[in-house]
Amino acid sequence: MPEIPIVPVHWHFPAHPTSVRRARHAVAESLPDVLRPHLDDDLGLLTSELVTNAIRHGACREDEDLIELVLWPADGHYWLAVSDPGTGKPQVTRPHTDSESGRGLLLVDNLAAAWTVRPRPTHGTSVIAGLSLHPTLSDLLPIRVSTLPARSNRR
Repeated sequence: MPEIPIVPVHWHFPAHPTSVRRARHAVAESLPDVLRPHLDDDLGLLTSELVTNAIRHGACREDEDLIELVLWPADGHYWLAVSDPGTGKPQVTRPHTDSESGRGLLLVDNLAAAWTVRPRPTHGTSVIAGLSLHPTLSDLLPIRVSTLPARSNRR
């Protein structure tokens, strides 16, 4: 029988600057208590940068566009996907030293074990980034995917 995966945590926020703090708080609160000391700072920074980019570059009108976040553990990582209705493909840039912006994906690139940009099936773009869990931290997760065998609902 196939293994049943963990259900990801999912949020929608308006494309408004106040959503950055709200998203960071929501992500931190969803982490298991035992992982917060290990992931909270880096995951908070990833959340802030990706949500800020989604609001600045992927949303059109703040009253209509939503930023979507999905967080889930898999394969020894905690994965965060931030999606927006935009169609652009974010890229790492090397801003001038005097520039006040343009370093968000540079931070993501340095923090994340892996990250990518993917188009959404209907419309929009997702940036997905994963933070590695040390093997001993994976053991601290409240439930392991491999321990959830599927059960048949047939009688």
